[in-house]
Amino acid sequence: MIYRTFQDLKLSALGFGAMRLPVIDGDDARIDEPATRRMVDTAIEAGINYFDSAWGYHGEHSEEVVARCLSKYPRDSYYFATKFPGYDLSNMPKVREIFEEQQRRTGYDHFDFYLYHNVCEMNIDAYRDPAYGIHDYLLEQKKAGRITHLGFSCHGSYEVLKRFLEERGKDMEFCQLQLNYLDWTFQDGKKKVELLAQYGIPVWVMEPLRGGRLAHLEPQDEAALKAMRPDEEIAAWAFRFLTAQPGVTVILSGMSNQEQLEKNLATFAEDKPLSEEEQKVLLEIADRMLQINTVPCTACHYCVSHCPMELDIPHLLSLYNEHLYTGGGFIAPMALMALPEEKQPQACLGCRSCEAVCPQQIKISEALADFAEKVG
Repeated sequence: MIYRTFQDLKLSALGFGAMRLPVIDGDDARIDEPATRRMVDTAIEAGINYFDSAWGYHGEHSEEVVARCLSKYPRDSYYFATKFPGYDLSNMPKVREIFEEQQRRTGYDHFDFYLYHNVCEMNIDAYRDPAYGIHDYLLEQKKAGRITHLGFSCHGSYEVLKRFLEERGKDMEFCQLQLNYLDWTFQDGKKKVELLAQYGIPVWVMEPLRGGRLAHLEPQDEAALKAMRPDEEIAAWAFRFLTAQPGVTVILSGMSNQEQLEKNLATFAEDKPLSEEEQKVLLEIADRMLQINTVPCTACHYCVSHCPMELDIPHLLSLYNEHLYTGGGFIAPMALMALPEEKQPQACLGCRSCEAVCPQQIKISEALADFAEKVG
């Protein structure tokens, strides 16, 4: 197992993500506990010592199931992470209630790592609102020894990340980001990592395979990678890209079965970071992938000055691209929730004034109409 140093700890570079555990009859709320226990045992035996759960995973059953599976091991032999569920705004006044319940569910008197869950456009103002007392409460728990390390996860834009760091960065010890070679440019991953480095905050990675999309590529792209590393699994390229990035400490993988776990363990058994040339090839593959089903907006902003509704068209098109490429998902709808109704895609008048000045000749009005329909 590859290990990385975090403060005075040695953490496994591969973290066990508990969002996609094996389930019974396709029911996400019914975790297959025997299968999960086998996976946890295999992970521990292979050297994984970081386990990541959250309040809402698997219908609020993930925390307790993973804790039960770990209960036969000495408490100081692994690290358990969970999160405060601010992705649901109704939870904001309940930080004390939820934290106490998480301790009851797991039986732990402390959490090794605790996170603000999913800082994004929708909830950043609530997370920062002193009326809820979330930050003060979590700092109190850290002082009392009930939280050892405090951090946050973020699916928001670069601007959201920057705002959060400006106010909370001094108290944050780590940041969990959606990061992979596709999102290195698509989600401003590179810029986000560089911003975190300015604050001295290491990166925990989520979605290293982009929901499995990077485990299988087009035949010509797989052939190109096999020509350089014949024995390397395609998914392993995504992991190796991340281990080569400065600041990346833990890479979380939500493994759904024993086979996925064992393949990942084989990848992380030996550190084989990619060369600059190999990274360049991956980023070229990502560029080709993004040319399919996305609009080629370059964020030149010519369109904005010609929009009678003063819509932030580049921002809306970037969310549209995310929604198209992901085939749905929660990121775009969540970001739109933070916008007033008159600034959302359905506010487009279809006047096409923006299209008259678009260097890329994007049919913006049609894209926004489609976006409005897709998100309802």
